[in-house]
Amino acid sequence: MATNLELKIELKDFRRVLGRLKKIDAEYKGILKQKDIYFTVKGGLLKLRRQNGEYELIYYNRDEEGKKRWSNFEVILLNGKNIEKTFVKILNVEAVVEKTRKLFIYKGTRVHLDTVKGLGKFLELETPVTKGKREAEVRFKEIIKLLDLDTAKQIKTSYRFLIAK
Repeated sequence: MATNLELKIELKDFRRVLGRLKKIDAEYKGILKQKDIYFTVKGGLLKLRRQNGEYELIYYNRDEEGKKRWSNFEVILLNGKNIEKTFVKILNVEAVVEKTRKLFIYKGTRVHLDTVKGLGKFLELETPVTKGKREAEVRFKEIIKLLDLDTAKQIKTSYRFLIAK
């Protein structure tokens, strides 16, 4: 399984963060239209993601109680007809989350500026472990400092749980 270090913070708007991303020359990768359908599973979370017309199945397990949000995950790319209808028919749907995501990359860290239907605006960071957890933490702390993020305001849960409230 792959591993990320993650952070999620609710924002009023994206202006300040966009200015900082431009200042540090973060690479803008584009806009992603995402629909995540979460299914009931034992241990972890399972979602079917439709992203710009393509599908992937994502399973992940994350310590929501810990000081650091390490996430272990697997992504399976799907190809075929009626993917969404098939999964909804055979699995129990817990929640559906629709969002528009502006994606930036800075030293391997994915910076998401998400507008989530029914919830609002959020920033998410995902720093992948490539050379070990310690190295990932250094990159993670660097982007937090560069974006001047208040980690005390982080939300330690999935959009799935926020939308279900």
